[in-house]
Amino acid sequence: MANTYFTFKQFTIHQAKCAMKVCTDACLFGAWAATQLQNQVAEPFKVLDIGTGTGLLTLMLAQQLNQCHIDAVEIEKQAAGQAAENIQASPWADQIQVWQNTIQDFAKNKAPHCYNTIICNPPFYEHDLKSNSNSRNLALHSHALDFAELLHITAKLLAKDGVFFILIPFARTNELLEIAATNKLYVQQFIGVKQTPKHGYFRAMIQFGFTKPNAPADEQSITIKNTDNTYTTDFIQLLQPYYLYL
Repeated sequence: MANTYFTFKQFTIHQAKCAMKVCTDACLFGAWAATQLQNQVAEPFKVLDIGTGTGLLTLMLAQQLNQCHIDAVEIEKQAAGQAAENIQASPWADQIQVWQNTIQDFAKNKAPHCYNTIICNPPFYEHDLKSNSNSRNLALHSHALDFAELLHITAKLLAKDGVFFILIPFARTNELLEIAATNKLYVQQFIGVKQTPKHGYFRAMIQFGFTKPNAPADEQSITIKNTDNTYTTDFIQLLQPYYLYL
């Protein structure tokens, strides 16, 4: 059984009411995105977290970025409530607003204006068998928000010089890139993620923007653990600001 909470250095994620719990690849993604933003985006700025779940990515960004305002949108009622509780208990409650809504409705009726940054850890699975849990199906399966709709909404809400971060299964990379191209979103950073040196890539962390690079973005990689089950140096450098025992 998953822990009901996960304690970081500066905040705690309670997750008993959320179908999707804190996981290592999501933590890695949040830390990587925050590092990219520290290097790229002038402050203050506005961030949109699509499908915030527990509020993990929102809080990871808020910890590292000063003067930002984050709108965190979550379709599932219990998860949105839990995210709001986690955020209210954090040091950055006055910078973040949680919206319990579909991103489609939010984009149409409530989004205030373009965002400098959009981040998303979307539902992964399109055709896999579903569970008996409606909340878990919403969190895992893309029937409520497929890649085409996600990229279309992102292109509408992202500022011209903004950046979009997404975490996806590595096997769906080509599918996503084709859809992104139709929305004039171009790869600016691409990181393949491995569990260990012996494993193949299982996740891709991608940064998109409207500016087309002069040359194709370099495909980089990161491995979470060494063969002896210790965290790699790259992983430690990214997660040290967050994990208690790094």
